[in-house]
Amino acid sequence: MTRLAGRALRMTVFVGESDLWHHKPLYTQIVGRAREAGLAGASVFRGIEGFGASSLIHTQRLLSLSEDLPVAVVVVDTEEKIRAFLPQLDELVDEGLVILDDCEVVRHVGRRKPA
Repeated sequence: MTRLAGRALRMTVFVGESDLWHHKPLYTQIVGRAREAGLAGASVFRGIEGFGASSLIHTQRLLSLSEDLPVAVVVVDTEEKIRAFLPQLDELVDEGLVILDDCEVVRHVGRRKPA
């Protein structure tokens, strides 16, 4: 298990919920590849409303139900590991936004495995 402490880089990938990679959700592929790359962890957050480069608003409001809500995949690890992962995103993400932020990891503790 990867332990992380101190200075790190947070990568956030904004894509659409209906974006696919080989008939599977794109966000699932990003998380899977992050795991394969040995990154410290990844989480996916579903937005309730948003717009991107197209300026088209996606929302879950009842009268305008969208099947393409915004999704954010967040990964935190060392700068070296995150930057090494970026070429995989170039392959996967046709439309979306990828941002990097400096951050500080204060606590990173996983569950204990049963004995």
